Amino acid sequence: MKTQTAKAETLIDGHHVVLVTGPSGAGRSTAIDALEDLGYEVIDNLPLSLIPRLIDGPPLARPIALGMDVRNRDFNATALIETIDTLTRDPRVSLDVLYLDCAPSELIRRYAQTRRRHPLAPAETPVEGVGREIDLLAPIRVRADHLIDTTEMSPHDLKAELAQWFGRDTSHRLAVSVQSFSYKRGLPRGVDMVFDCRFLQNPYWAPDLRDLDGRDAAVADFIRTDARFVPFFEKLRDLVLLLLPATVEEGKAHLSIGFGCTGGQHRSVAIAEMLGNSLAEAGWPVSKRHRELERRSAGLLSSASG
Repeated sequence: MKTQTAKAETLIDGHHVVLVTGPSGAGRSTAIDALEDLGYEVIDNLPLSLIPRLIDGPPLARPIALGMDVRNRDFNATALIETIDTLTRDPRVSLDVLYLDCAPSELIRRYAQTRRRHPLAPAETPVEGVGREIDLLAPIRVRADHLIDTTEMSPHDLKAELAQWFGRDTSHRLAVSVQSFSYKRGLPRGVDMVFDCRFLQNPYWAPDLRDLDGRDAAVADFIRTDARFVPFFEKLRDLVLLLLPATVEEGKAHLSIGFGCTGGQHRSVAIAEMLGNSLAEAGWPVSKRHRELERRSAGLLSSASG
């Protein structure tokens, strides 16, 4: 996960793009409006086929926010993933993928409230459309640099969250993201620092903990009983707290820290949660992502809608 807000103030030789997507009803339009208020050049529902022409043009003096969803004229998930990969590899582009997520039950409630037809179920109930769209977007969701769950958010809350992460006046702030992952699936995109948690005792081998994950108190307590945990975590926390002010002085707006373990379910998740909580208590804006848990959740949603 990476944020280009500070770069947008200093670099003029490339495009700074925030690609905004997510299921219909999750708040994409609100997010686009908020980014426009923050000074972004907003282009909503630009056909995917026209994005190369945009990138081939001269860089703008301000970052670009591209709104993408199933209503795009030539939208399909495979093409969007290919576009994300192409932009990520392009040295002229600094890319953030922002995914607005929402619980299916809340999406259905919002559609019932507005009495709008779902774009993927124009002749059916919103329930069918919501299920199809979540299934369609699942591979894009796991590639997001920023995942914001709007289930419990008002439009005002969402705008405040976006101002925190994408506000262009970030000279005095640094947003931190911590994320867990499995080494079996490789490193996440855009991480600045990576720590290997596989030396800690593995809750997977405790039968009563195997089906839980690192967000569960029982799993975290099990990991804390490892004699190596306390010195490791204290040194880790102190190191990160030492580096954060230096990172601000360097002019960066975002720092991403990754924690890996074998399956990305127990140790890396627990350590990411603990560090995220410690940094938040110290006053730093922090987001937490758990890549493998999100993949598993997306798979369950896909099975439920199939």
